[in-house]
Amino acid sequence: MRDIAASHKLAIKRFAAKNPVFVCVISYTATSEIPGLTVAGANPELVKYTSPADAEFLYYGRCRCIDAVPATPDGKPTPALITRAALQAAGIPLLVVDAGAKVKPSIPCVSFGLEPGRNIANENAMDYHMVVQAFGHGELLGKQLAALSDLVVIGESIPGGTTTALAVLGALGIDARFKVSSSMPENPHSLKNSVVASATKRAGSIITRSPFEAVAAFGDPMMPSVAGIASGALAAGGRVMLAGGTQMSAVVAILKRIGRPLSSLCIGTTTYVAKDPSADLAGLVKAASGQVPVLSCDLHLGESSKPGLQAFAKGFVKEGVGAGGSSIAAMLKLRCRITGEKLLKAIEKEYETSIGTARR
Repeated sequence: MRDIAASHKLAIKRFAAKNPVFVCVISYTATSEIPGLTVAGANPELVKYTSPADAEFLYYGRCRCIDAVPATPDGKPTPALITRAALQAAGIPLLVVDAGAKVKPSIPCVSFGLEPGRNIANENAMDYHMVVQAFGHGELLGKQLAALSDLVVIGESIPGGTTTALAVLGALGIDARFKVSSSMPENPHSLKNSVVASATKRAGSIITRSPFEAVAAFGDPMMPSVAGIASGALAAGGRVMLAGGTQMSAVVAILKRIGRPLSSLCIGTTTYVAKDPSADLAGLVKAASGQVPVLSCDLHLGESSKPGLQAFAKGFVKEGVGAGGSSIAAMLKLRCRITGEKLLKAIEKEYETSIGTARR
């Protein structure tokens, strides 16, 4: 497993799986509409299509709600391309959960019946009862998934999610300023901190409130949904990998604060997030839980012949749609039969197919 690194000894062995399942939770926060906060979507008007288009791409290898593969304004493709390649390479089944997507995907999916998240700078992110509903629905689903699989891998797609994660972590007493990642090489920390400061001024200090109250004030619908799925799976005796970057540290903090045992929980991400000099995923996870291991995979994208894939290694996008976690799950399932280099070939093939299809 030379292309997988772990923050805790024996963590790779602990989360080896023969029958993993991948769940992608898609959602939306109006916080993402603040200019300069995210590069998800080719232009601001397309940001709302990012999550449903990602989900459609996972199923079809193309998108239906928009005519092109989701991309940054300068054409760097969605990390869903990596996720799809990894899932197909290892034969890992897929389930999509709609947790407040603003645009609904044209795929079979589980709906939690949630509204999109609101702009936290101006108003509370969610109604409290919606947070409870998201978590409750998640727990029910997580218990079922744990009965069907030996590792539940949970990814997400929600533009602007690192800013809401920053706000929720702060509300839970964890100073995450200048520590959350970004889809851009130049991490807009000052803008994120400003948004959170506006939200805190609006809502007042809520460090002593419950995690659900923190999410309702400052979070997004993805957080309680993913936390619920993880909680349900863990309660049923399953193992869970949160497939994502610093957003998942907020989910870990929520689970810790409500008293869920975390010994069967880990985070899986890419080396591009784990080694991001503008962030501190390991530090955030340690502050949130003190015990949850972080696994990261090297996909060798810097060695790719495709400029759009090379960009991941240069600090663009880095992670998303469970790209790192799904790749780790594929490597763990197939043992030594697949490495980062071999997976790169599958990713490049998917890139050629999808980009070619989008241009026709």
